[in-house]
Amino acid sequence: MKNKETKTGLVVIALLLGIFVASMDNTIVATAMATIVADLGGLKQFVWVTSAYMVAEMAGMPIFGKLSDMYGRKRFFLFGIIVFLIGSVLCGMAQTIVQLSIFRAIQGIGGGALVPIAFTIMFDIFPPEKRGKMGGLFGAVFGLSSIFGPLLGAYITDYLNWRWVFYINIPLGIVAFFLLWIYYRESPKHAKQSIDWLGVMTLVPAIVCLMFALELGGQKYAWDSAVIIGLFSAFALFFLVFLYVETKAQEPIVSYRMFRERLFASTTLVAFFSGATFVVATVYIPIFIQGVTGGSATNSGLILLPMMLSTTVSAQLGGFLAGKTSYRNVMFGFMLLFTAGIGLLGTIDEHTTRLTVTLYMMIVGLGVGASFSVLGMAAIHHFSEAERGAASSTNSFVRSLGMTVGITVFGIIQRNLFTDQLAEQFRGMAQGAHGANMHDPRAMLSPEARAHIPAPVLDRLTEALASSIADTFLWALLPAALTIVCVLLMSNDRLAAPMRMKE
Repeated sequence: MKNKETKTGLVVIALLLGIFVASMDNTIVATAMATIVADLGGLKQFVWVTSAYMVAEMAGMPIFGKLSDMYGRKRFFLFGIIVFLIGSVLCGMAQTIVQLSIFRAIQGIGGGALVPIAFTIMFDIFPPEKRGKMGGLFGAVFGLSSIFGPLLGAYITDYLNWRWVFYINIPLGIVAFFLLWIYYRESPKHAKQSIDWLGVMTLVPAIVCLMFALELGGQKYAWDSAVIIGLFSAFALFFLVFLYVETKAQEPIVSYRMFRERLFASTTLVAFFSGATFVVATVYIPIFIQGVTGGSATNSGLILLPMMLSTTVSAQLGGFLAGKTSYRNVMFGFMLLFTAGIGLLGTIDEHTTRLTVTLYMMIVGLGVGASFSVLGMAAIHHFSEAERGAASSTNSFVRSLGMTVGITVFGIIQRNLFTDQLAEQFRGMAQGAHGANMHDPRAMLSPEARAHIPAPVLDRLTEALASSIADTFLWALLPAALTIVCVLLMSNDRLAAPMRMKE
């Protein structure tokens, strides 16, 4: 018995390492990007480095989830680790920004298998009474790694070399690979099904078109340009074909039958809206600290640490409470706290102290952390072992999609608000009074450039930036409120209750 518990513990370590490296690589490159571009060049192409990973990861999630139901979790989790490590090695060896983007896509393919399958394996190997505790642990690591990425990326870039941002995955991935390979024994019974190739060939292009439209729109190309309109049109076409194909497929990648389950459908919507809201805090609070209070890139990232810790505590607490009461009750309380935190962030201005911002961030972290553990368990609650992979991966996919849409939509909102605030602040002032700084507000984010901005001009710039970020948080209350509405739509199931096995 003790030997079995030891083996299970080692399998859990492998799964946690897989979740850690895959979710961390979504964000770790962000703080190293400036250094990477300075080394490799390709300023105009750097957006592909982040996009390539996210596109490949999101496209792979539902596909690998379905394949793991059909042919077994172990082989696809190990496959994900191998591909992820190959991509990591290649990224570290990249000599051009184009090479790095291609290698990041390889990394993303592997990452798409790791997170959803890890949660599914956890649900497979633990009985209901232990799933809450383990779900809390898994959710904590997922939330922790997502926030920890920028901090680790900044440290590695400052004190080692940006290539170690990718090489650090290698020892962690190797440990995860061998632990799972040696100690995980899964049931040989799997549902042998036909692969939905038409679904794959329509879903992947749809995601690629959507992601690049969101990444490039308003940045490299205007939103009404032929390129962006063409990408959105292509997404709509491929996605509509995908939806039709899934109605005809014998074993669809995303089964509409799953959405007949009230708990699954509502949980998936909660994942989307909470992801879209949470990403606003992780993106704009560091910008607020750096641009308004004058902190360095590393220091502005460090302010996320208290939120990271509160997220970890909340994920554990949410998993524990899921074994005591319904998923809906757990999520309702935490989502109210989450929404309150976002509302408080909407009150910040250029005079707000770092301590106050930190307290607000901790409230946000406490509110959102439970979603990382509870939603994953709720999504697969009503499904048999043969369908859990698809259910888990669909939920993870939708959360990632929500974060991507959130970054884009609120990025547009913040930029427009900032532009309006700048026009208001500098109305009537001569062009020479503020020079290029008004047109290149990024100078505020650099301590060196900031030192050369005249104090009266800097005051106006910081006021405009603070106001635009605060108003963006107020807009973020809309998806936060929708999150609460979707929570209320959840059924009253709880973790310890027996699941209905699907035919």
